Amino acid sequence: MKRAVWLSVLAFIVSTLATILFQLWPELSRPRHVDFAFRRPSPLELALLPSAARFDRPLGSEHGAMTYNAQRFTENRHLGDDLNGIGGENSDLGDPVYAVADGRVLLARNGGPGWGNVIIVLHAYLENGDRKYVQSYYGHVDTILVHAGEDVRRGQQIATVGTGGGRYFAHLHFEMREFVTPLIGPGYREDTRGWLDPTAFIDMHGGAAEDDIGRQPLP
Repeated sequence: MKRAVWLSVLAFIVSTLATILFQLWPELSRPRHVDFAFRRPSPLELALLPSAARFDRPLGSEHGAMTYNAQRFTENRHLGDDLNGIGGENSDLGDPVYAVADGRVLLARNGGPGWGNVIIVLHAYLENGDRKYVQSYYGHVDTILVHAGEDVRRGQQIATVGTGGGRYFAHLHFEMREFVTPLIGPGYREDTRGWLDPTAFIDMHGGAAEDDIGRQPLP
């Protein structure tokens, strides 16, 4: 009888320890080195990030001429804009994708199934005298022309339009986010807190002359 009690106690202890170990294992096994793309920028890094003077469209001209928005922000719970060349289907495959403003690349790599290559750029900007941060997100791109940690300028080509690894007709999935730490995340979500309407944001923070119909070459 006493042996059965001790076996029950031992089984309980082993079961409890196994449960605790199972719950703590993700933390215990977490790698000490965190990928650059997923490190939250330090206050010093944020302070040294140049302020963006304005934001332009990522496709076509500064105003987005010769492009159209196939699926807008919040349409079908979409978290960004699906931007296309006016020819539709794969006519825009390989077209240039531009940085919308001066900033620093946080992530530039394959985003996994459904995404293909993804680039995330962090920007600082001034609004009513306050310094704020926003990130631009470029999904389904084909060729990546920048690296994580690299500073980019507004109008610099950073990628080419892709198909998300062949899953879609060619287009650019473009988002604007309030996040500082990059997150690839979903393309669709009911709760849009933290995501911004890309078209509205760029309209509010633009500044290209109305008669600009093409990109001006960078000096």
